[in-house]
Amino acid sequence: MGVTLTGHIDVPAADRETVRALLPAHIRLTLAEAGCLSFDVRPDPDHAGRFLVNEHFRDRAAFDAHQKRVKSSDWGRATAHLERRYTVTEG
Repeated sequence: MGVTLTGHIDVPAADRETVRALLPAHIRLTLAEAGCLSFDVRPDPDHAGRFLVNEHFRDRAAFDAHQKRVKSSDWGRATAHLERRYTVTEG
């Protein structure tokens, strides 16, 4: 059961340094959240500037709490304009 998000975020060259600098804290904070079962963001070896995202949360409440926290975080503010392509599944 739970909620799984998979997909990618595309980061233009002008934003890559900022993303790389903020990513370790974003991962650490997410993994520390109640209900986070796994969280992985890594560069796509086949597409420059693309980061693959895979996250799994215990339930919808944990996933929603994560989304809310991220919006007000340094990561959320710095990456709000970036193109994301995600699929969210429950079950």
